[in-house]
Amino acid sequence: MSSLQNFAYPLGGRLVRRFGYGAMQLAGPGVFGPPREPATALAVLREALALGVNHIDTSDFYGPHITNQLIREALAPYPEDLVIVTKIGARRGKDASWNPAFSRGELTAAVHDNLHNLGLDSLDVVNLRSMHGIHQPEEGPLEDAIGVLADLRQQGLILHIGLSNVTPTQIQAARRIVPITCVQNLYNLAHRDDDALIDSLAQDGIAYVPFFPLGGFTPLQSEALSSVALELGVTPMQVAIAWLLQRAPNILLIPGTSSLTHLRENFAATQLALPPQALATLDRISQTTRQETPR
Repeated sequence: MSSLQNFAYPLGGRLVRRFGYGAMQLAGPGVFGPPREPATALAVLREALALGVNHIDTSDFYGPHITNQLIREALAPYPEDLVIVTKIGARRGKDASWNPAFSRGELTAAVHDNLHNLGLDSLDVVNLRSMHGIHQPEEGPLEDAIGVLADLRQQGLILHIGLSNVTPTQIQAARRIVPITCVQNLYNLAHRDDDALIDSLAQDGIAYVPFFPLGGFTPLQSEALSSVALELGVTPMQVAIAWLLQRAPNILLIPGTSSLTHLRENFAATQLALPPQALATLDRISQTTRQETPR
């Protein structure tokens, strides 16, 4: 089977390879302050592009400012095919807290901060990160914030708009105001609430970008994942990445790491084709989750 890395999907008006890179972990502990090893952070970014990555996910509230400054130092002038996706809607407190930042002034300032620190005249894609829920989507109005991004798009500061941590209702409301190019939500083997949403977005040509691809597993679920990995001679993270790539063609991955070794291991997962028996075992992980979760 040919590498899934060669498969591409539209994002921000261009085709990107489905294996991308998330820059969040390049900042210091708690995604706050500078990295312990700045030289390694720069090397990871350069290696990601050397491996073929042309989709990087970041935000100016990582650090804050740190990851964008590292991206600019490592990669500018940027390759023509590189799509940089950033997000706004939050700000960091001096205590490293994550706070909503949804006013017109805050959203506008965030766009300008991203432009400045990345060294760009316009942003390829800006995701609005809903803060109605911190760790998972919760209903709440986003229309005013989307309107601000639509205005900034008309000014040419933003080329495309995406959403993060949102519900189907919020997506529908946003699409009545402006075209949406991608949705970024929590999704992995153990958390598959967005199964129907992913398929619906695929029908409309909208990319789905899961975060926390290996998060929230119970010990039992981790045991099942580890058993598949052991049988195939790979790591659990590689199995999780391969499963996501096989799940749907509109899924774009942005696994993050500050390690060159882990980056290369993650990339190797694009060569992994999961056999039917392994897929059946992995599907039972989500079934266990549904049985254990109260409704």
